[in-house]
Amino acid sequence: MEKLVQLAKILSDSNRVKIIALLYREKELCVCEICDTLELSQPLVSRHLKQMREAQLVQTKQSGKWIIYSLGKNKILYCFLDTIQEDIANLPKIISCATR
Repeated sequence: MEKLVQLAKILSDSNRVKIIALLYREKELCVCEICDTLELSQPLVSRHLKQMREAQLVQTKQSGKWIIYSLGKNKILYCFLDTIQEDIANLPKIISCATR
């Protein structure tokens, strides 16, 4: 039950939902791509990603000096994402990092 409550808390913030939706659509992103695309500050995005990582909703991998984020395997999260497909398609196009 605690995992469901934690997921509900994470999904209660629109910026976190947008980050999750972008990761769902794009498969892998670095922090700067999320920041630039959603026009959010780096500290804010990093804080959101930390919460999602602690809840095991996102996973990371190292690519040179970059940390790349992707969604973990969470069936409940994917059910939620399936219900918002139209909204995901309307998110802005990714602004890629020139340095990655």
